Amino acid sequence: MSVHVLKPPPALEWPAELLGQLPTALEQLRHWAQITPLHTALRHKRQGQWYVWRWIDVLRDVERLADGLRQHGFSEQSQLALSGAFEPNLLLLALAAQSVGGQVLTLADDLEPEALRQQLWRIRPSHSYVQGRQQQRHWQSANLVDFAQVLGATDPARHLSRWWQPAGESVLWSEEGTHWQGGLAVLLAQWLNSGHGLAFPESLASARRDRGEAAPTGLLLSPARLQHLADDIESRLAPHGTWRRRLCEWAIAQPHSGLRRLLKNRVRKLLGFQRLASIWQPPSTGKSVVEPVWLAEFKRDIA
Repeated sequence: MSVHVLKPPPALEWPAELLGQLPTALEQLRHWAQITPLHTALRHKRQGQWYVWRWIDVLRDVERLADGLRQHGFSEQSQLALSGAFEPNLLLLALAAQSVGGQVLTLADDLEPEALRQQLWRIRPSHSYVQGRQQQRHWQSANLVDFAQVLGATDPARHLSRWWQPAGESVLWSEEGTHWQGGLAVLLAQWLNSGHGLAFPESLASARRDRGEAAPTGLLLSPARLQHLADDIESRLAPHGTWRRRLCEWAIAQPHSGLRRLLKNRVRKLLGFQRLASIWQPPSTGKSVVEPVWLAEFKRDIA
């Protein structure tokens, strides 16, 4: 009898990455579902309307998805690949796959078709989930998971008739996707550790408008996305060298200026940051990093 040694799967390299095991994720989820079952856990804008998942809804959906994945052949030896914008379906599937004991990996959602084909050939996940018909067309060889089919018959997410936020409700905000290296682990950890609601825009194009409606109290954004927001502010200021631009710069430099507060409040409202109280930042690497001016100002206000 011959013995064949199985080769280990290839080590993952960016733009693919493994979501490390989150040993307390389900414990934390059950905790929030028990003590705040009817509080909003997830919020997502779909087709122009806000939908919400309460903590008890999230726990039930994760348990149903875990059963559905098992029925579709997912096991402790399986690997689920996720790619796309961060939103409730993607997070719920990640938690369900981990609860079964399988591996979860993400693949950057901004790859060209040929680069994607090479990555899929190298990784060869047992199951995969992506959003949008265009993306699904390039993933046909990767055993796509149909979210609705795996979840099974259940009550749909509730439509939220109001778009404003109660004054005391904490809302974390993300407008990222699997192109953010390490981003999924950050989202899950910050969300489950805090027990705060987590909101997502309908699309990246509508992020600023949707952010204004959600009025988040905390940001979970990559440094690249924070810089994008800084560039957005820059594009809306008067051109350099003009008297209006000099007036803005003078006002920002004056700590006790009423005009300074007026300008900052205007910027906050423009970006949907009127309730902003926290900004997630990656652990310090020891290197000095020049922060966008608006970010430094907001962090100073929060402190």
